Amino acid sequence: MNLRQLEILRAVIRHRTTVAAADELALSQPAVSNALKAMEAQAGFSLFERVNNRLFPTSEAMALYKESEAIFALHAKLENRVRDLRECRSGLLSIVATPPLAYGIIPPALSDFLRQRRQTRVFFDVRRYEGIIEGVTSRVAELGFVLGLSHHPGIAHEVVHTGEMVCVMPPKHPLAERPVISASNLVGLPFIGLERGTRLGEAIRDSFAQAGAPFQPTVEVRYCNTACVLAAAGVGAAVVDPYSPRQGGSHDLVIKPFTPRTPAVAHMLWSEAEPLSRLAKAFLDEVRQASRALGPAEAGHPQIS
Repeated sequence: MNLRQLEILRAVIRHRTTVAAADELALSQPAVSNALKAMEAQAGFSLFERVNNRLFPTSEAMALYKESEAIFALHAKLENRVRDLRECRSGLLSIVATPPLAYGIIPPALSDFLRQRRQTRVFFDVRRYEGIIEGVTSRVAELGFVLGLSHHPGIAHEVVHTGEMVCVMPPKHPLAERPVISASNLVGLPFIGLERGTRLGEAIRDSFAQAGAPFQPTVEVRYCNTACVLAAAGVGAAVVDPYSPRQGGSHDLVIKPFTPRTPAVAHMLWSEAEPLSRLAKAFLDEVRQASRALGPAEAGHPQIS
């Protein structure tokens, strides 16, 4: 017996008439009757006893019914699996991101993504730029997210958001009332700089050099989030990416545009060696939506590209 024949057999056993079984299966009554005759001919024994226009399953038919339970349970599971794959509701997704994006754009996108996909598991790691490139090229992670991007063979990319570096400071800072903060304004004041050798650290040094202002940090840190925490504590002003001051809304900071204008472009990356999974494509759509939601907000916040 094939799966369709078993389906008809089970429907007739449940309903006791070929008419009701036909209605359930969206078949004609003659089609169900003919299928029963064919099954009995194939099996070589009767499957039903006919009494007053009703069909009563024989013990042999009931044995087939019970044995087929496992088959139809497996079939239902397979159909659910196909639906989950079609709708990207299950599977494993690996993501790596640098801190500004890991704590800025990714969390709201991941929250919305997983809310609709309870069976999906995600591996999410926060790394420095070099670790993101290595993770994507080695396929440890399917997707990577970085600020700024150099050309790397074998890596595809898309700009997800374009912004500019901003200046952050505590509310009572001497420069807090200025509409725009220049590199020259920061000379001689306590200043939190980003570590030399990092992409953002070098970009800020270049901006100071372009303005002819000496770069003299009081404190030097690796991450923009660290700089925001110190600035909120009153250590000094800092020039950071536009995403870090938003993180969790816990920093009591004044955020101002910074000149010379210093781009901070967020990219999402993936390997060209293999096509993206449907799950990864669905997550990229969520990230695009999350980046659009940033929108033009307070002074100094990035415009959507």
